[in-house]
Amino acid sequence: VQLVESGGGLVQPGGSLRLSCVASGFTFSSYVMSWYRQAPGKERELVASIISAGGGINYADSMKGRFTISRDNAKNTVYLQMNSLKPEDTAVYYCNARRLWYEYWGQGTQVIVSS
Repeated sequence: VQLVESGGGLVQPGGSLRLSCVASGFTFSSYVMSWYRQAPGKERELVASIISAGGGINYADSMKGRFTISRDNAKNTVYLQMNSLKPEDTAVYYCNARRLWYEYWGQGTQVIVSS
């Protein structure tokens, strides 16, 4: 099982980034896919989740209207479009796959929002 994130980097406040997570080794379409983040000195927190195609989407309140989660089951990929980025969005962003008692994590991708 692998979850490989990409797309992180340094961006100025107000800018945008698109994160990708490519999954392999499990039936991607059957899993709830989520993005979490962890800022320095803070606990990991949920950013957004998406059930399989056509299913529900959930966002943390502070991300609503700025972040968009989506998935492409044909490509085994989940995305996180992040707009209007703020310095407080600086964190390591992790991809998560969950179904019943199975749960997998990616290695994370660093996002730094700074001028």
